[in-house]
Amino acid sequence: MRRRQFLQMTTAAAATSVFGGAFARDLARPTPAAGPSGPASFGAGRRFASLPMGRIAYVERGRGPAALFLHGAPLNGLQWRGALDRLAAHRRCIVPDFMGLGYSEVPLSQSLAADDQAGMLAVLLDALHESRVDIVASDIGTAVAQLFLRRFPDRVRSLLLTNGDVEPDSPAPKVKPAIAMARAGTLANATAAWLTDKSLARSTFGAAVYHDPSVLTDEVIEYYVTPLVTSPLRRQQYHAFHLAMEPNPLAGVEAALRKSTVPVRIVWGASDDIFLPKDAHYLDQLFPGSRGIGFVPKGKLFFPEEYPDMIAAEARHLWGIA
Repeated sequence: MRRRQFLQMTTAAAATSVFGGAFARDLARPTPAAGPSGPASFGAGRRFASLPMGRIAYVERGRGPAALFLHGAPLNGLQWRGALDRLAAHRRCIVPDFMGLGYSEVPLSQSLAADDQAGMLAVLLDALHESRVDIVASDIGTAVAQLFLRRFPDRVRSLLLTNGDVEPDSPAPKVKPAIAMARAGTLANATAAWLTDKSLARSTFGAAVYHDPSVLTDEVIEYYVTPLVTSPLRRQQYHAFHLAMEPNPLAGVEAALRKSTVPVRIVWGASDDIFLPKDAHYLDQLFPGSRGIGFVPKGKLFFPEEYPDMIAAEARHLWGIA
């Protein structure tokens, strides 16, 4: 074995041991994400920013340096409700809904590609008078975070990345059936069925991306699904969002990211079969400023929604907050 390979392996082993011992016992168990910010109260805090792209929905809470939370698909900002409850004391937490998902309203002509989502975020931050942010990201949000860093490197203080797209694995093979359904025009109808049969949502989608699908309460399912299928336009945009995942939106991003010096922490659900542990290792080796990987043994794709204590603890540590 070459010395370089040995050093990479031992470094990775050290980095992935973070969730051992007492830390694992305290944080590596699911905690209720509803808390003070259930769907009703979270939605009551929704605001809209009128931008050239359309009316961008977002929730904002807290004061101080800004932190930007980027959700996955087909979710929206509600995914981060538990983290907000725990981090609003330390940051001005800004949680937008991507164009084509959630409660943002954009015209049919608006591109929903990941790079255009990154551009939208820059305009949103300008409207909110924020020049720099700490980014916390999940799933497609992890892809958008990388594109945002490439385009606006001086606007990023730090990155906390969870399971999501990386250049060699975007779109992931297990995402491609959803893209095929979008191409066939059937994805919106299949998703709408979750509104009338919520047990179906938990036993299919929920079981695939959560350790405990009961996090998808009836109210949470309604909050996630309703805006996606509420009109013919929204159904068309829901399909368009998925179609924009091909070709690879991250093609060519690696070279720019290798030059970045921002602090990056990677926290990965080790039981996710969509974005595998190798993707976490790829990011760890890609970023010069990587602070290593923390694996969540039972975590699947959307583990941040189930483990808000862990996300908050990781964010505070990355941000230098005791």
